[in-house]
Amino acid sequence: MLRNHRPRVDGPGAGPLRTSALAALVAAALLLPLTVASAGQVGGADAKARTPARAGGSPASSASPSPDRVTSARCGPEIASPDGLEAQTCVLTRGGDTWARVYYRNTTGDAVDAVLSLLGSDGRAVRTTCATGADDAPATCETPRERARGGAAAYTAVSEFARGTEGPLLLRAGSNSVDGSGS
Repeated sequence: MLRNHRPRVDGPGAGPLRTSALAALVAAALLLPLTVASAGQVGGADAKARTPARAGGSPASSASPSPDRVTSARCGPEIASPDGLEAQTCVLTRGGDTWARVYYRNTTGDAVDAVLSLLGSDGRAVRTTCATGADDAPATCETPRERARGGAAAYTAVSEFARGTEGPLLLRAGSNSVDGSGS
């Protein structure tokens, strides 16, 4: 007669294996949100993307966007300063509106002042002061939207980060930069 025989689960070597498996599971659970948060924006210059959320904070519709709901982004390179700031500045257009957005991360440990400007070819400028925390979390800041005058190529965005209004410039990033030195 055959008996069902199960191997001992708590035998020699089972403890280290369980511990390793548990450690790997905990590490994956902790690193997954960090990986997603640091992934950043997908696509390069002139990338087309839908906005992930509306102004009210609710998720955007998963339905196919109509032509006036597609956002066009023209971004400069990601720039990093030795002081611990990272930024990428973009000009965004959707429908007949245009605005500037800066994606940034402040790892300095101190809050810094930031100014984001949207510059038009006709000399018009829209300027916004951005509140940057010292929490090392990726964040964004946008200028108000305005009716586009000319194409998206007629606009440039510049973001500048400094310690205080009279402090030295820590980082400048532009939407028209083609190399890693900013604008």
